[in-house]
Amino acid sequence: MIRLFKHYVPNAVLLLGLFDLVVLALAGELGWTLRAHQIGMAVEPIHTRMVQLAVFVAAVETAMIAVGVYGAESLQSIRYAVVRLGAGVAIGVLALSAVFFILPDLSLWRSNLLYAMGLAIVGLTFLRILIGKALGGQAFKRRIVVLGAGPRAARLKALAARPGAGFAVVGYVSMSEGNRVIPEAIARDAIYNLADHVVLLSASEVVLALEERRNALPLKDLLRIKTTGVHVNEISTFLERETGRVDLDSVNPSWLIFSDGFSSSRMLSSVFKRLFDIAASLILLALTLPVIALAAIAVKLDSKGPAFYRQIRVGLYGTPFQVIKLRSMRTDAEVQGQAVWAEKDDPRVTRIGRFIRKVRIDELPQCWTVLKGEMSFVGPRPERPQFVDDLEAKLPYYAERHMVKPGITGWAQINYPYGASIEDARQKLEYDLYYAKNYSPFLDLLILLQTVRVVLFPEGAR
Repeated sequence: MIRLFKHYVPNAVLLLGLFDLVVLALAGELGWTLRAHQIGMAVEPIHTRMVQLAVFVAAVETAMIAVGVYGAESLQSIRYAVVRLGAGVAIGVLALSAVFFILPDLSLWRSNLLYAMGLAIVGLTFLRILIGKALGGQAFKRRIVVLGAGPRAARLKALAARPGAGFAVVGYVSMSEGNRVIPEAIARDAIYNLADHVVLLSASEVVLALEERRNALPLKDLLRIKTTGVHVNEISTFLERETGRVDLDSVNPSWLIFSDGFSSSRMLSSVFKRLFDIAASLILLALTLPVIALAAIAVKLDSKGPAFYRQIRVGLYGTPFQVIKLRSMRTDAEVQGQAVWAEKDDPRVTRIGRFIRKVRIDELPQCWTVLKGEMSFVGPRPERPQFVDDLEAKLPYYAERHMVKPGITGWAQINYPYGASIEDARQKLEYDLYYAKNYSPFLDLLILLQTVRVVLFPEGAR
């Protein structure tokens, strides 16, 4: 994997993205050339339209990232990829139309844009048919050796077997665990030189997956492996990189303290984050005010009660604040103010409420809370005090998610469907901790783009 601004990007995804950039540039140039020949216009040298082509490529590539073209599902299924490609290219072209209207000097002409769009969809689809299987094959998977043969090693085995996994386990070494569950593991005593064994397997990484590390770390073996040029990783760090989550089953306080992350250098990033929140909330409120007004009227006509509702949530450093949203449930949804988890097909949700939740219109008034500085556009979902008290008692490190400002969208929101149980809260906490640990403007931008995918292809909205 390649690490970009503290966030890991799979090698196959990065390579496919580079190929896509080339295909998009060719599609833009061919679209221009075809249209020029149609109207009998002389085709000038390509350097005269490099800026226009660059804008076309950047806009469409950004839209493709936003709709999930590089997600695991798109890399595994051509049909799934084609749907996302079509949506991404179409959104990119629509965005370009607006840009060209404002800045006509950048325009490729609408007719050229139409040709370029068609050529891009065909070219990008053909590229995936041509190299899709190769990108998901063994050649692009990292070869790892697992030291351990217990339940933790079994977790890595299951993860490697999932479609789209970026690594393959080429060997297990049993380190005398009492609860061995990997039958094919080779006993450490049967290997004369562990470093040579790892090199012979052509492994690029060794993952330490011992059940009990106290007085069990094979320090001499690990040192020899490290000096051969093979990367040595601890299971918590490996799982964080591969899953985009902080694995609660394997982490301990010392790992959180000494591992990379929670950097003080984020101070400057926080200033940019706040400036972005102010500018974006002002713009979004201005643009969506008619939508909010129409939705508020619809809510009032659909059911009795106010169009908006306010609720106490827990914010930065555990400080309570009041969030404002469009009302999507009946006014008697909670008895005596007792907090209740939302359920799938919750009967308390009104007809209009179900729609505005699906398309996330109910969240738009929260832009006012962002403008006031109590929330950000990106961050962990703010929860109610009753839920927080319960979850802090049941889930380790839950309080640490409040070390960053809550957000309208977030890493957990785009990677995990809406949850309504302790187990769901645990899964989302793992994503929230990853965000708090690895926050950067790049990750914020990625989350904002991926929120488009969640809105267009709703997954578990309640």
